[in-house]
Amino acid sequence: MSLPDRTQLHEAIRRLVTRQQYDLWFSSLRVVAPDAGREGAPVRLLVANPFIRDWLSTYYTEVLRNAISECTGESTDWELALGPPEDASDASQTPQPAAPRELRRAPEAVVDNHAFYVGNSDIVLNEKYTFDNFVIGPSNRLAQAAARAVADAPAASYNPLFVHGRVGLGKTHLLQAICHQAMRSGRRQNVLYLASETFVNQFIGAVEHGDLDRFRYRYRNVDLLLVDDIHLLANKERTQEEFFHTFNVLYNAGKQIVLSSDSPAQEIPTLKERLITRFRWGFEAALAAPCYETRLSILRRKARERSAEVPDEVLNLIAEQVDTNIRELEGAITKVIGYSTLIHRPIDLDLASQALNLSPGESVRPVTGMDRVVEVVSRHFGVKLADLQGRRRTQSIALPRQVAMYLARRLTSFSLEEIGVQFGNRDHSTVLYAVDKIRTRCEEDRSFAQLLVELESRTRR
Repeated sequence: MSLPDRTQLHEAIRRLVTRQQYDLWFSSLRVVAPDAGREGAPVRLLVANPFIRDWLSTYYTEVLRNAISECTGESTDWELALGPPEDASDASQTPQPAAPRELRRAPEAVVDNHAFYVGNSDIVLNEKYTFDNFVIGPSNRLAQAAARAVADAPAASYNPLFVHGRVGLGKTHLLQAICHQAMRSGRRQNVLYLASETFVNQFIGAVEHGDLDRFRYRYRNVDLLLVDDIHLLANKERTQEEFFHTFNVLYNAGKQIVLSSDSPAQEIPTLKERLITRFRWGFEAALAAPCYETRLSILRRKARERSAEVPDEVLNLIAEQVDTNIRELEGAITKVIGYSTLIHRPIDLDLASQALNLSPGESVRPVTGMDRVVEVVSRHFGVKLADLQGRRRTQSIALPRQVAMYLARRLTSFSLEEIGVQFGNRDHSTVLYAVDKIRTRCEEDRSFAQLLVELESRTRR
């Protein structure tokens, strides 16, 4: 049985994981020969503590297997074991990379944070859901900034942080980014992140088995509590009551609470008023559908992550056609890249249109002038350009103005800021609000959606 060279093994591992993963879990890994007293004993990989051993066994066995095979050129049996820190004689074998700042400052804290998280939270964190991988745009800038502030200084500024938005706009990404950063901060922090459904089910189980004390201890002895989809507490009166008391205990103890929801707190059906009030004590951050520029940035990043050559014209096509949420964007670019690989053809407009099942007329969205948008909207609603650009907010003016902004966003090449200027020097957030409101109404009102289709058709003529 071959013994993998330590330097080569570490180099192979670095090629298979991110730098952050390597520094956190693999940098202190040592290779020792099999136990001579055991026939057929495997190569031993020594790690510093039981938690790192268990983490590698759970999440990185494939990485270690592939790295060892690459070094030895054969399938080599191995096992993880605990060992003392590397001594001076072994240290000369190869220089160790500098550990991240938080590990140099308090490595035990980082390990303890991860140990608590793994032992208590029911959601496995996605390594890609970090702040560095979050594409920032006008629709999510405030939410991202608030989330980062919470991760850097829990309970200092925004407590609770209430993030809301429709499905696929990045709520889960932000909550997981907070978890990642908080646990790697170098401070000992018990982070508990779970789905609202888990809280509900565990509360019901605790009531049935008379185990409320243990349930309450679990949720009320943490430094950060993050709950996804808190709107699922709707119509659950006893669970709302329990969460109300949990919220109070944590808040009064100066602990950070982060919640996500598909809608603002006041719009969650049957949610008790005192919970609504508390959810709005801190900071409410709304996530809107990404604008064209943000969608394009997301697509470029996803293409880079997949090492795919995607022409700008194809990225533009996807960004124009998929304007609802980030998950659909990711699905679209993945479908195009996968289709290209499957049929062994380079990516171009025709291939993208086939992959996305676009008709020839949809493959390139025509660009319409702003004057044409204003003309169609003004004629249909019986308003003047001065009304659309003015400050009046009556329904008879506000609705046509929002429809015009929506059509301008869909059919022109103007940016959010430029559209705002066209409609009375309004800022980009006003345009985003208008676009999102019209899109939501279309989803809820079929006759209104049909009207928008007709107006769009007229504008294109």
